[in-house]
Amino acid sequence: MEAYAVLETGGKQYRVATGDTIEIELLDAEAGQDVELDTVMAVSDGNELKIGMPYVQSAKVTLTVVGHKRGKKLINFKKKRRKGYARRVGHRQELTVATVKAIA
Repeated sequence: MEAYAVLETGGKQYRVATGDTIEIELLDAEAGQDVELDTVMAVSDGNELKIGMPYVQSAKVTLTVVGHKRGKKLINFKKKRRKGYARRVGHRQELTVATVKAIA
């Protein structure tokens, strides 16, 4: 079994292993910069699983920022029949593409 961690960032949870590339909500970091996240909810070394309440003490995940991009466009459409009401709003989320460097 391989080592993995469950981390929380941007209000979402991600299961990551070393070498994985993930798209997370925008981080304030330049491309090529390393970022340490300490909001690790669970960590496994391959044999033992540690679960935090809510976070595991002294557990960190190091990410290397590959770059930034924008997600696909999502459309929110509301309509009330027979009332002449229709509303359309588009949204594109700013994302950070990062590679997991280490789990500690």
